[in-house]
Amino acid sequence: MPKAPKKILNDPRDVVTEMLDGLALANDGRVERIAGKDILIRTDLPDSKVTLLIGGGSGHEPVFHGFLGKNMGDAAACGQVFAAPSPDTIFDAAMAAHRGKGILFLYGNYAGDNMNFDIAAELLEEEEIEVRTVRVNDDVAAAPPERAHDRRGIAGDIYAIKVAGGAAEELDTLDEVERVARKAVSNLRSMGVAVSAGSIPETGKLTFELADDEIEIGMGAHGEAGIARQKLATANEVADQIMEKILADMPLQEGDEIALMLNNLGATTMMEMLIVNRRIREILDARGVAVHRTDVGTWLTVQEMAGFSVTLMKLDDELKHYLDLPARSVGLSNM
Repeated sequence: MPKAPKKILNDPRDVVTEMLDGLALANDGRVERIAGKDILIRTDLPDSKVTLLIGGGSGHEPVFHGFLGKNMGDAAACGQVFAAPSPDTIFDAAMAAHRGKGILFLYGNYAGDNMNFDIAAELLEEEEIEVRTVRVNDDVAAAPPERAHDRRGIAGDIYAIKVAGGAAEELDTLDEVERVARKAVSNLRSMGVAVSAGSIPETGKLTFELADDEIEIGMGAHGEAGIARQKLATANEVADQIMEKILADMPLQEGDEIALMLNNLGATTMMEMLIVNRRIREILDARGVAVHRTDVGTWLTVQEMAGFSVTLMKLDDELKHYLDLPARSVGLSNM
């Protein structure tokens, strides 16, 4: 039976509390933790702006709570490891961050998050605070196109936060910020591959099991089943499988322009992702698709899961503008 990974922790029951304290400190004064709560908020929030509230389970750092700052999120409601934040946490985060122009909830499309954010939205409506919700559902492996609303959110969250954060900084109305955020999500497609599992710090148990010579194509961010469990293949073969699925779902025309992200799920080397990037660029070049920007790094993790995901965002001038705005945070800097 596979052994759980070694971790350098204090009390495993305190990982979220201690992690959030450390994350707030790592922002060097730009972000603070609300005392006694699993909430982080910008310290430089301007008055009279649309609020972008992001959030989700811990254990995926730096998403979500590492993405606070100008042109990104304004506050983050944080859950326990791989668990949705509670409605009270979301409500308290929203009340602390509201600046008079309404709140956009932006988060990954998972049942627990959907339920708890919806409850919080109802509570905020009782306070006469307007809330809109945009769920990221970029994982093409999770459901067919006709059921895209059932798809999971994976690393497309990062581009969605970046675009929505810029819109919330520059646009005056909740309607306009919601429009841009929905546009971003509708132009996102992602798919991942796992080589080995992550673990849950409090239990020390792996989230799933894979044989030494197996990989899981299309798994979710917590180890949810993908579209195929198969023998380990070459980087080119895996890239071909992922891109075939993404491009079938988002057919790109010659002359289209995209942003490309390769996201490390926790324990994959930069070397491996760059070799995959090489193959992806060959595929896109053959179709005449231009890559406006390439982002290769670690943004949505599953503890020490080995594997990566590929995200494509089809761009127009508006999305390109918000995506390219400068940012500074633990999770993103000048991205």
